[in-house]
This record gives sequence, C-alpha cells and structure tokens, in this order.
Amino acid sequence: MDTSRNPTDGGAVTLGRARGSARGFTLLELMIVITIIVILATIAAGRYEQAIVRAHEAALKQDLFVMRQAIQQYTEDKEAPPSSLDDLKSAGYIGDVPTDPMTHEKDWTTDPCDEMFSADQTSTQGICDVHSSSSQVSPFDNVPYSSY
Repeated sequence: MDTSRNPTDGGAVTLGRARGSARGFTLLELMIVITIIVILATIAAGRYEQAIVRAHEAALKQDLFVMRQAIQQYTEDKEAPPSSLDDLKSAGYIGDVPTDPMTHEKDWTTDPCDEMFSADQTSTQGICDVHSSSSQVSPFDNVPYSSY
C-alpha cells in the first residue's frame, strides 16, 4: 500500500493502492456472486411453482364448494336434483359453470342421484355431487383431485 504525502493538500498522508494496480473484481469473486444468485433464483422458482399449485388447489376447493351449495339449494327449492350443471346456471344458482383449475376445461365429473326427493318427482335422474375430471394427484396431500 502506498502511504505517500500529497503536496496539493498540505502534505496529508493518503492511503490507497499503488499506482497502476488493477481495480475491479476478480474472476473468482464474480463466479461466487453468480453462483449465489443462481442458487437464490432456483429456490425462488421452486417456491413460485408450489404457490401456483396451492392457488389452483384452493380455487378447485372453492369452486366445488360453490357448485355443491348450488346443487343442494336447487334440489331443496325444486324438490328435484338438477340434470346438469347448466341447469344451475339457467336457474340462476350460479353465474357460470367455472373452469376446472386443474384441467383448464369445463369438464366436471358429476355423480348421479338415485333417490326421490318428493312425491311429485317424475324422474330420479339428476346430479347430487361434482368432482374434478383431473387424473392428477396433489403433491401436498397425495390425494387425487378427482376425490376432492
């Protein structure tokens, strides 16, 4: 290190690098910083993917809850189950049949009803429950989405 006196500032001692020494970062320092950035980006990407899957699962559970409530309300009001999810829409129980967040289609699987709800009911045809059509399994619960 150069500790020379600078005549322009009254002879104060200045500490600094010797003249002509390289300034900047070494290749090793740059590689270490890049490695740390890559590790942090990899961790962030994995967490982002998990957050997306959890959001899809939450949307699926909410959609199923709303449709099941609508089926129940329809059945109680009309004393007969709806014959399809479109009946819920046309009767005003839901605004629109939602898209399955797992399949990205409106391809819900419905369970048929085989029971009579009133003496005036002419047919036992109708739906009592709804499930996702996805064959995927939740990575968090190890449960198929079709069983939600």
